[in-house]
Amino acid sequence: MKLNLKRTIFIGLAFFAVTAFWQMYDNVIPLILKNTFHLGDTLQGVIMAMDNVLALFLLPLFGSLSDKTHSRIGKRMPYIIIGTALASVFSIAIPLIDNSYFASPDTGKYVAFVIVLGALLFSMGIFRSPAVALMPDLTPRPLRSQGNAIINLMGAVGAIMILLVSQVLFSDDKVKNLAHVDYLPIFVIVVGLMILSVIILFFTINENKIAATLPVEEDDDEENKKSDKRTIEVLKSMPRAVRISLLLILLSVAFWYMGYNAVTTSFTKFAQQEWGMELGSASRCLTIATGVAVVSYIPVGAISSKIGRKKSIIIGVIMLGSAFTAFAVCSFTAESFSGIMYVFLAVLGFAWAAINVNSLPMVVELATGDEIGRFTGYYYSFSMAAQILTPVLSGFFLEFVGYKTLFIYAAFFVFLSLMTMLGVKHGDNRPSN
Repeated sequence: MKLNLKRTIFIGLAFFAVTAFWQMYDNVIPLILKNTFHLGDTLQGVIMAMDNVLALFLLPLFGSLSDKTHSRIGKRMPYIIIGTALASVFSIAIPLIDNSYFASPDTGKYVAFVIVLGALLFSMGIFRSPAVALMPDLTPRPLRSQGNAIINLMGAVGAIMILLVSQVLFSDDKVKNLAHVDYLPIFVIVVGLMILSVIILFFTINENKIAATLPVEEDDDEENKKSDKRTIEVLKSMPRAVRISLLLILLSVAFWYMGYNAVTTSFTKFAQQEWGMELGSASRCLTIATGVAVVSYIPVGAISSKIGRKKSIIIGVIMLGSAFTAFAVCSFTAESFSGIMYVFLAVLGFAWAAINVNSLPMVVELATGDEIGRFTGYYYSFSMAAQILTPVLSGFFLEFVGYKTLFIYAAFFVFLSLMTMLGVKHGDNRPSN
């Protein structure tokens, strides 16, 4: 059995579009909230957390709805198309309102901005779970780790592309000392990429035709084949041991995101205060970690098919926790950033790839064929919940205890995820010989 690489790349266009959008959103929206609407940092944080709050409800909802959908263009494609169309319209409206409000501030425009922003987040929620569920739908179970590696690689390409475009459009010589920056061009580019990606996806991937060619999947336990649709019924229909494994995997997802996301959101502040690094130098560090993760996705997928997903994740968790521990030691012993820390960053990048490539496939491995979207929603609900909580909790420690707690905090939650993963007994693939 061999992964259809070309088909998986086309399927990955959905995740490419999603990741490109969120990279732009996370970069630009905080600047609009601060510089145009002059909101305080606390309120900015609340607004920036709303996408994850909505995701807790929308991802399982639309994942489940798409599970039940049967149309001429497939289960997931209707949601991907509708979500993209709505998100494109609301995306273009955001910078237009921003520009108009700056030119002539008005309460009505502020309210319109908040409403449109909420509608945009809802639109992205419509197709996020269906887009991610598309790969497991159309990929045989033993090949899903390799498929997820391709999907993550496509997402990384989308994020890097937006970062590069942003550097060109909003370089210092172009925006420095401007009273207001017009972000319409980057929104137009992102919308164009999203629409183009979905068009190519639509004409290259025939969901129904591909699904019909896949082998019928068999579960080890008849109980796991029950077609219950409601969440509680689905969980109750699972054998107790499988249900425990699912919960432990989901807790692990939450714990390692608690650690990892705390570092990614606060590293530049930490590096500036503790090691005297400016934004450019700190960003270079994050780029190294991200770059190593990107080039590791495909090798990690291949390794996972040999040794299994659980072993790969455990190795990744140990490496990630060790890298954070090393940085914690450096935060107490080093007065400035040193070359050896680049090694820790490389280890961090590889470790995150090993975890990220295998975690979603382990969750959907426990789903029956018509419930993949629902289980994809479970995965993202736990990861999003962690990303809502951890900026607040880690920020509390940074503010009231000290910046040196950052990597201690991260290592604690990562090693906590190791404890829960060791208890997982189901969801692994069968390693090839």
